[in-house]
Amino acid sequence: MRTRTSGSLNRQRGAAAVEFALVAIVFFMLLIGIVEMGRVLFTWNAAVEATRYGARVAAVCPENDPAILAHMQRIMPALTAANVSISYIPSGCSVANCQQVSVGIQGMSVTTFIPVAAAVIAMPPFSTTIPRESMLSAIDGHANPVCP
Repeated sequence: MRTRTSGSLNRQRGAAAVEFALVAIVFFMLLIGIVEMGRVLFTWNAAVEATRYGARVAAVCPENDPAILAHMQRIMPALTAANVSISYIPSGCSVANCQQVSVGIQGMSVTTFIPVAAAVIAMPPFSTTIPRESMLSAIDGHANPVCP
């Protein structure tokens, strides 16, 4: 049986560290990318939920009530009035005869936290349309717990 000499041991020293460094770079880039995509999709899902919640509030509140945006900001604090669109169907209807309400979010983006190459990903527009309801709003002289 042949034994290794000290010269061959010296040539192999550090090979594992170099191999680990090469594999680790790819592994951590992939891991960070997966985490960032998960965060982007989480933000998009929050936008969908904010439009649903906003539509539910808009269905029972007076037209363009500030409570709609306030309720949506509970889910997405970064929302502003410029990002939210509320439309009542048919167009130009009054509180008594609106049939549907549509709430949408547009013009938002997500900035990634990737250390070397941060990217700004534009969110697609999201909207939710539901039937309009009457929940005895303050306009009718009643107290409405959703939109005071």
